[in-house]
Amino acid sequence: MPYLFTSESVSEGHPDKVADQISDALIDNFLAFDPSSKVACETLVTTGQVVLAGEIKTDTYLDVQKITRDVIRKIGYTKSEYMFEANSCGIFSALHDQSADINQGVDRKSDNQDFESLANAQGAGDQGMMFGYATNETDNYMPLPLDLAHAILREMSNIRNNEVHLMPYLRPDAKSQVTIEYSDDHQPIRIDTIVVSTQHDDFADDATMLAKIKEDIINIVLPRVKAAQKAELQGLFTNDITYYINPTGKFVIGGPHGDTGLTGRKIIVDTYGGKGAHGGGAFSGKDPSKVDRSAAYATRHIAKNLVAAGLCDQVLVQVSYAIGVAQPCGLYVNTYGTAKVELHDGDIARKVEELFDMRPYAIEQRLKLRNPIYSETAAYGHMGRKNEVVTKTFGSNGQTKEVEVELFTWEKLDFVDKVKEAFKL
Repeated sequence: MPYLFTSESVSEGHPDKVADQISDALIDNFLAFDPSSKVACETLVTTGQVVLAGEIKTDTYLDVQKITRDVIRKIGYTKSEYMFEANSCGIFSALHDQSADINQGVDRKSDNQDFESLANAQGAGDQGMMFGYATNETDNYMPLPLDLAHAILREMSNIRNNEVHLMPYLRPDAKSQVTIEYSDDHQPIRIDTIVVSTQHDDFADDATMLAKIKEDIINIVLPRVKAAQKAELQGLFTNDITYYINPTGKFVIGGPHGDTGLTGRKIIVDTYGGKGAHGGGAFSGKDPSKVDRSAAYATRHIAKNLVAAGLCDQVLVQVSYAIGVAQPCGLYVNTYGTAKVELHDGDIARKVEELFDMRPYAIEQRLKLRNPIYSETAAYGHMGRKNEVVTKTFGSNGQTKEVEVELFTWEKLDFVDKVKEAFKL
């Protein structure tokens, strides 16, 4: 029997994503001026107020108020009627030193500075399990429902920021949801339902407003999203799609004024839209010594390279750690019966362990995670993004620093040849 699967996304103006972006901007600034910084920063946003809390070990000083206001301004909260505005919101900082008890397991000193000594000395920042997933149903090896949900909101953000005349009423907060019908053999057949809720300016007439927003999303936004897909996926956009556009009606009050936002509350949006699995740990606000973040990136890197190499059509990879211990507790692989080799998944996992060094220090080095690369991850997902080199500028305590960094290194297909050789593909 065919079945339905749904994923959602949220815009950069969603209150939880505002919190994520502030936390990751702080991470980037700390790493730009002190790459050895250890940071766990949580953010709360509500009506006219931002609260920063967390633990930090660093040699640099930051103007956290300025960084926070810059993020809020860039998102688009720049008008007093939003009841949350970059220049006027209150910012309370409760950031403090990291626990020495935790740090001793992560920052063990090594007499030798060679790679092996350093990799064995640096333990995991916490216990837990992390998952990576990949599927060949899209070119970026991401689940299609999530990919389309992200694409809808990215296009609305593009219009709001660069083509204001097309939909001049748009405000920063928005959510989307896409339901896909799949065949018995897990191939997408059609789009069943699209849900979009967007914050908007006040209208004199609610009925006129609702009709206008629905018309613009169906006739302006979605054709652009469709045109960006490869030909076989464009065929999924049929005339039988059910649309729910602002289904509750008026949506003027939004953002942190409409709903309190917290760092780390959109972990499924950040990953695979409910496909595969999630270990429960959030990413934003955490430096790469926290395996919640770095190992989730590393398992995505493994999963994507396995599928891209043709080993399987989809795969789930799990890794787990004990706090303060470098070697993982275990590595698990599930190919969902799609493997193209005559090996059990347990045998595949053992070969994967030989190919990918999953000690935390090795992950940091392989994926270049001690660089200020995290602000770009904090909206529209951490996975399935474009790997590219950019130059970023940071300012702190009267200093300006330009840093060239490589973004989304875990999306590189740099292990495909090694996978093919190991599995004789």
